[in-house]
Amino acid sequence: MKAVILAAGEGVRLQPITLTRPKHLIKVGGKPILERCLNTLKTSGVNEAVIVVYYMADVIREYFDDGEKFGLKIEYVEQKAVLGTGNAVGVVEPYVKDDFLLVYGDLLFTAEALKKVIGLHRKEKPATTMAVVPVEKPEDYGIVEFEDEKHVKRIIEKPSRKEAPTNLANAGVYVFSTEIFEKIKETSASARGEWEITDAISLLLKEKKPVLAVKISTEDWFDIGRPWDLLEANRWMLMKMEHKVYGRVENGAHLIGPVTVAETACIRSGAYIEGPTFIDEESDIGPNCYIRPCTSIGKKVRIGNACEIKNSIIMDNVHIGHLSYVGDSVIGENCNLGAGTITANYRLDAGTIKMMVKDKVVDSGRTKLGAVLGDDVKAGINALFMPGVKVGNSSWIGPNVVVYRDLPANTMVSLKQDLEERRLNS
Repeated sequence: MKAVILAAGEGVRLQPITLTRPKHLIKVGGKPILERCLNTLKTSGVNEAVIVVYYMADVIREYFDDGEKFGLKIEYVEQKAVLGTGNAVGVVEPYVKDDFLLVYGDLLFTAEALKKVIGLHRKEKPATTMAVVPVEKPEDYGIVEFEDEKHVKRIIEKPSRKEAPTNLANAGVYVFSTEIFEKIKETSASARGEWEITDAISLLLKEKKPVLAVKISTEDWFDIGRPWDLLEANRWMLMKMEHKVYGRVENGAHLIGPVTVAETACIRSGAYIEGPTFIDEESDIGPNCYIRPCTSIGKKVRIGNACEIKNSIIMDNVHIGHLSYVGDSVIGENCNLGAGTITANYRLDAGTIKMMVKDKVVDSGRTKLGAVLGDDVKAGINALFMPGVKVGNSSWIGPNVVVYRDLPANTMVSLKQDLEERRLNS
């Protein structure tokens, strides 16, 4: 069965991280989200994929090429613009001749979840088979109502919690018959100018065509939409992947639990690293560092003496100066944090931390959340980032500055002092 992967979106809610890379190439557990997706497809027995691209399409094409190095045959088709999931599926019609698997390229899922969906479709041969997953906030998802245990009655987009008939959300994993292409052509654009695949499915339901759903576990699926979801996705992946130490670990360093150290990485004496943790090629950690669980450290990262890193994603070519603390944060590529830099991750009142997402203040629901720094950010000594702040690409934060609110890209913030000078013994 051929797979279609939707990877055209801009990932606006993940800015500033997505201003310099496609959302689908953000690394979790040391590999891009889309690569994780392709690896799961291969494990599930899929060996051909069509990737729908638009935003930074050339970057995705360059990374995956024809798929040979991933053991897959990959083709690409480009959307003319971000015109919704229905339009994205419609453009692949010339590439698909039989029933096909459709997955969103910004999801993490297991082979077990895919096999459930494919297995039910092959057994029942309906017009559509879709995965559903229980969620805590049905108001944030398309919710599925059932006729019986497996036949879908309707899909309700983001109902209020009181009106949601179930807590089972559309998981973004489907198997379609080629009937779907005709139904897409019969749909019209939404108020925001996009064609949605769920509208085409609704037309199938209206014509009494069988649409089936299979429930998958929350342990087998993870949706990445907002900046703090990257931290959870990283944890999800680190907990599931195999770990092995290849690199140099000096005497006096301690690795506790599942830890990956790449072949050219170095862990210096006095470092204490708790897994699950991933440390990529040519990174240099320590001495006397504390790396806490659920941390991913990219390529050519330098973490200086007596630093503490906790539950964070540190991207490639980052330098974190000695005596610094980075907690529950995402640090973009090529950032340089001066000695004593702190990313605060806990409110004084112990409340949940809010973050600006698409110009709206959103409650993360987390009591621990640090900063999100875009690429090429520089911080002077003793800079302090308050919980939930975001800093745009290539901004400079001066020594002793406290960053209380989001900063746009290419911004310099410095602290002016009122100094009093007088002669001694006068």
